Amino acid sequence: MILRDVLSTGAGELRAAGIEEAMRDARRLMALALGVETGRLTLLERDEVKPVAVATFHDAVRRRCEGEPVSHILGWREFYGRRFEVTRDVLDPRPETEGLIAEALREPFEEVLDLGTGTGCILLSLLAERSGASGVGTDVSPHALDVAARNAQALGVAGRCALIESDWFGAVRGTYDLIVSNPPYIAAGEMAGLARELSYEPRMALTDEADGLNAYRAIAAGAGAHLRPQGRLLVEIGCAQGAAVAALFEAAGFADVGVWPDLDGRDRVITGRWNGAEKR
Repeated sequence: MILRDVLSTGAGELRAAGIEEAMRDARRLMALALGVETGRLTLLERDEVKPVAVATFHDAVRRRCEGEPVSHILGWREFYGRRFEVTRDVLDPRPETEGLIAEALREPFEEVLDLGTGTGCILLSLLAERSGASGVGTDVSPHALDVAARNAQALGVAGRCALIESDWFGAVRGTYDLIVSNPPYIAAGEMAGLARELSYEPRMALTDEADGLNAYRAIAAGAGAHLRPQGRLLVEIGCAQGAAVAALFEAAGFADVGVWPDLDGRDRVITGRWNGAEKR
């Protein structure tokens, strides 16, 4: 079978299943089946595809039609120019979170704490961008920490980070220049209306099973004890949570509280500076 014909058939199946950008997904799955970069497919479109590759492609298309994210089929997702392993034990890195990285990099830091690290995409990206920095990533899931450890090794920053099992600040010791987090912020009542792809990600990474603000309450209340004077706290938020989370920061004693938009103009990152004394 000719590649362009196989690709067209697969894209048609995806389109019929209601998958947006069906051809884009089909091309990524074909590249996986052939073991090549997606950009090479145009050069190969008139070539014959071996039966084993056709079978691999159609199996991947079937999984995508059932709602499985392309990233889970591939086993990775790109974030801030780097490839991160993903599994059903972690939240997929998303483009919106890159805004948090950009904000964090606006000022220098030497030691960073990432609460609820998941894949490690925030912590590891920051360490990769700042070669002199070190950090700690926490998560309540040991399986997520295993994924983060493999990503740290693959990116060459494992020697500069520690990964610990902790419920927010429970097992955290010491103080940091920077604390970052992308916590679960979807309210329990909103979960039923989410895209089916999200059923492949851990529920506890998506929702606090309450109003979507519980993680921010815990982070705002505990961050001051783990920040050095003038240290910064940055969190990702849901687009309607800016005012509420900013108020939590201010009530906890943070100064210079700011709400920063994503590329679509929606509130996405809250920043604050700790002006209190270092706690020991």
